[in-house]
Amino acid sequence: MTDFPDDVNADDVTGPTPILAVVGRPNVGKSTLVNRIIGRREAVVEDRPGVTRDRVSYDANWNGRAFTVVDTGGWDPDAEGLAAMISGQAEIAVSLADAVLFVVDATVGITDADAEVVKVLRKSGKPVVLAANKVDDLKTETEAYGLWNLGLGEPFPISALHGRGSGDLLDACLEALPELPEERFDEIGGPRRIAIVGKPNVGKSSLLNRLAGEERVVVDNAAGTTVDPVDELIELGGKTWRFIDTAGIRKRVKTASGHEYYASLRTSTAIDRAEVAVLVLDGGQSISEQDMRIIQTIRDAGRAMVIAFNKWDLVDEERRYYLEREIERDLVQVRWAPRINITARTGWHVDRIVPALEKALEGWETRIGTGALNTFLGRLVAEHPHPVRGGKQAKILFGTQASTAPPTFILFTSGKLDASYERFIERRLREEFGFVGTPIVLQQRVREKRKR
Repeated sequence: MTDFPDDVNADDVTGPTPILAVVGRPNVGKSTLVNRIIGRREAVVEDRPGVTRDRVSYDANWNGRAFTVVDTGGWDPDAEGLAAMISGQAEIAVSLADAVLFVVDATVGITDADAEVVKVLRKSGKPVVLAANKVDDLKTETEAYGLWNLGLGEPFPISALHGRGSGDLLDACLEALPELPEERFDEIGGPRRIAIVGKPNVGKSSLLNRLAGEERVVVDNAAGTTVDPVDELIELGGKTWRFIDTAGIRKRVKTASGHEYYASLRTSTAIDRAEVAVLVLDGGQSISEQDMRIIQTIRDAGRAMVIAFNKWDLVDEERRYYLEREIERDLVQVRWAPRINITARTGWHVDRIVPALEKALEGWETRIGTGALNTFLGRLVAEHPHPVRGGKQAKILFGTQASTAPPTFILFTSGKLDASYERFIERRLREEFGFVGTPIVLQQRVREKRKR
């Protein structure tokens, strides 16, 4: 376990990829085109408008460059009800994207709705690539050039169904996309970004007001008062922090009313923007499935986490007993997250948030030297080798920490490690090196035996 494997490559682990949002009117073939771009049938395709409702992200690769494709529902600026929500999804996708792929049905030509979408795209200031879809013959290709009148530059005639022209279109998309997203959240020296998340009415806004020392956010007993994330720069412990107050994540996003629907989307965006999330739980209520889903969202985003049990002044001895049992049962997967008990309304123990945040960020950015890591892995494997499966025993040949924020490790092995052994490695990593407040990502690279 001392030599580098000959296939270790720094490029194996990439940073955040640029985002391409695919938008257009209903039933112009967006999902078919997305399937063509990603090279597999994942986006749901039916020959009727409105099948895609949510914005859905897929990993894509073209000419060695990775990027993320976001498929959206049909964009109709005059839509009402559910259709308006779907159009709202497309607007959100454009606001988050680095470039936009605007799909138009070449057999129909320019509609009033297309012209309205163009206005919104121009206003966004994002680079736009125009795809003239359903071009299956030379006659339609000639008609497609009428789309120059949209004022978005050259239309690329394509057939998403048959693949015609998709290579030229993807080349144009790569030109429009930056090498990395314009907005990076790992810049050095800026205020650390904290997302305050949790179910509606657990006291997130009260906590932000207490930290800010003034009433900056509307607080009401009615659940769901906050809809937009509100960024606040706040001085705490001699440092400036950027707090993102978010609306509560609703249980069923698709059935929520309009403003709640967007609030849940913005919450997920806030978690993505943050470095560490403070999950606010109501100490007087049982830990719910909804709380667990928020925890999973934070873990999937790879963010550091602090758990704050609020309204502690209302928690009696009996409730504390049951809460301890709930923590042991429900929070077993996030034992690493610092937990604090607070009362935002009175300010009791709110000062404990800053040390917890600092500890979580320190864990999130911890890096272990390759030598120290492999010494640790060698000792671990010697003391607790992987169990034998089918007469074979997987071995860890070498390990390297590919990145921080969150700490990500690549283990080069002679065979697939059991999930239970992976959990064992993670537990021992935490015992040895700390990693308080952060998820740990373990990736395996199984080395195939070379045939002689």
